[in-house]
Amino acid sequence: MKTIAASEANRHFSAVLREVAQGEQVVVLARGKPVAKIVPVEGVESAREDARVALLARLGSQSPTGARGWSREELYD
Repeated sequence: MKTIAASEANRHFSAVLREVAQGEQVVVLARGKPVAKIVPVEGVESAREDARVALLARLGSQSPTGARGWSREELYD
């Protein structure tokens, strides 16, 4: 993972985007502290998909809890 100062990232933004498009992750520093991470879209999408699959698996393995104390008709009264 590459780190770059915010001012440098601003001056060479096109080059930073080219590196990210090639798979590099870039951490942007402001006054020496990390403030942002630029990552390829594929990495974000696959992480989101992994989280979705894990959530659905967890929800599928749990039994419903609590009894519903109202009916559908009561919602529309």
